[in-house]
Amino acid sequence: MRLLSVMVPWLLCLSTCDSYRFLGVFPFHGKSHFVMFEALLKGLARKGHQVDVISTFPLKKPYPNYNDIVKLQAPMQLMNNLTYEMMNKLITSDVVNAVATMGGNNLCEYLGKPEILELVRNPPKDPPYDAVLLEVFGAHCFAIIGHLWNVPIIGVSTTSLYPWLHWFVAQPENIAFVPNNCIGYVGYMNFWQRVHNVLHTSYAKWSFFSKTSVQDDIIKKYFGPGMPSVRELEKKVSIILMNSHISLNGVKPTTPAVVDVGGLHIYDEGSTLRPELEKWMNDSKHGFIYFTFGSMVMIETFPDQFLKVLYTSLGKIAPVRVLMKVPRPEKLPSNLPTNIQTFRWLSQLKVLKHPNIKVFITHGGLMGTQEAIACGVPMIGIPLFADQFANIDSYVAHNIAVRVNIKGITEEILDKALNAVLWDPLYRESARNLSRRFLDRPMNGLDTAIFWIEYVLKYGSDVLRSPALILPWWQLYLLDVIGLFVICAIVVIIVVKFVVCFVLEMINGGLVSSSQSKKID
Repeated sequence: MRLLSVMVPWLLCLSTCDSYRFLGVFPFHGKSHFVMFEALLKGLARKGHQVDVISTFPLKKPYPNYNDIVKLQAPMQLMNNLTYEMMNKLITSDVVNAVATMGGNNLCEYLGKPEILELVRNPPKDPPYDAVLLEVFGAHCFAIIGHLWNVPIIGVSTTSLYPWLHWFVAQPENIAFVPNNCIGYVGYMNFWQRVHNVLHTSYAKWSFFSKTSVQDDIIKKYFGPGMPSVRELEKKVSIILMNSHISLNGVKPTTPAVVDVGGLHIYDEGSTLRPELEKWMNDSKHGFIYFTFGSMVMIETFPDQFLKVLYTSLGKIAPVRVLMKVPRPEKLPSNLPTNIQTFRWLSQLKVLKHPNIKVFITHGGLMGTQEAIACGVPMIGIPLFADQFANIDSYVAHNIAVRVNIKGITEEILDKALNAVLWDPLYRESARNLSRRFLDRPMNGLDTAIFWIEYVLKYGSDVLRSPALILPWWQLYLLDVIGLFVICAIVVIIVVKFVVCFVLEMINGGLVSSSQSKKID
């Protein structure tokens, strides 16, 4: 009995001593972004960590160790609410400006929300927070929370790094062969593409930094003078978890503080499909196509000409069936082909894993296409805005997709794409091969992310910090060393010139003396 009384507290300590408390701050109102954050936060909760969350997407059902402590009101509803006209505005908008304002400065005003101010000024102490998790995107003002609490700041990026994010952790950036992810080049860049890459990368950094400098004023407004600037706060990030993988994004120079966790969100929590939908997929003996434009876009608002092309081309492939996401199916034209089944919402991963699926028609969102890659499903990409064009171009280069441009789409173009991806074995085999490469790693994306978060908390916020972060820019680029070499070269040139001139003068002097002596003789 005495042994038991000693062992029980010891065993309890084993199970709790490595448990941490996290605050997740994810104010951006894009559901596709939060898919990754939710998966990470739930993963931490399943590991026994306590997770408190500030977001616009509170959980619908209670989850152990996961608490939504502040629910934010989104400035605009994006989920299943983006019409064709709104989408066209996004296509023509400046991505950098959109991230800096809509995804940045506007969100920083949440810092003045009474619940957040109270939390920051009087954080819980039993237990205290061990780290702050936040999205590295546009609203980096929220790093002030980690600074004030003196805890590590864990950055999470839903894409490969935007040009203005590299400097957070002194990530090496060689734009000679690594295109920035705003312009969408894939593979080797020719001369003019490299020129464009240099100019656009420089512009993107300048534009983002200048536009988001107003976050300094917002921080001071709510927390008083003497606060660090947002640029200083950015350099306090301990690690960035990046939604990328070498099989998709290629080889790049990197630092240990940037960790690839591509596909982190691909986790099946035991979700189920409606019995009638499960039966529909099982009965699709000739296979089916899964078609969705993601969590934001309402396909029923697209022009009648576009929908007519869809109806005609998709109707031709019967008996192959089509499962299409339509938020408001009653708004569709009435002559829907009989081989098309519509739905409002379902477990996408369950559908992509189904043995009868043939093709995924997608807008090119990174989360959904990574799920398709993990399941080995080839794609037809119809990119609509943002990074979707670059994503689809990358998949085309991997021979797992065909791109169809929404502008100028015709029945003939879509027929050709459908026939290629449905019946050419190249796409299916390439998709399966890429799936194997994508999944072949020591740990999956979620476990990798959790490991490195815990690593930072165990060994300190600076454990992965690059020495480049503390070097002045002129030392970082070796300008002092180059300056020394230039001075030495100049000195050598001067000395050589002096010696040569001296020798020439001596020679000339000798010749003159010899000439004069001959004349005397």
